[in-house]
Amino acid sequence: MIDIDYFKRFNDTYGHDAGDAVLQSVGKFVSLCVREGDIACRYGGEEFTLIMPGASLESAFARAEELRKGIQSLQMSHAGKPLEPITLSLGVAAFPDYGETGEMVIQAADAALYRAKDNGRNRTEKA
Repeated sequence: MIDIDYFKRFNDTYGHDAGDAVLQSVGKFVSLCVREGDIACRYGGEEFTLIMPGASLESAFARAEELRKGIQSLQMSHAGKPLEPITLSLGVAAFPDYGETGEMVIQAADAALYRAKDNGRNRTEKA
């Protein structure tokens, strides 16, 4: 699970058009960083989900950290003006260690995501 940190504040500061540009940039970046067979999608609002079939918890965590570090180095602009850097909070879980169904694994990853947010954001937490 992936969440753009402080997205509401970003939207309030720069406007919804800039927020839409950020969502598109994050989506494009995530889709460029996945393996063939991985599934990257917008989960809702400013949340994304990355499903990595066959990946271990350790490899999924390493990929999440790559995404987190890569996003904060992106230089984005909207309407010709630079935007402040964005950061991500991520939660990682793996099947079958954290659930017997996809829904259970997503719930575990979501709980880890909220721990990442509670622990200061711009970080990755394992379930």
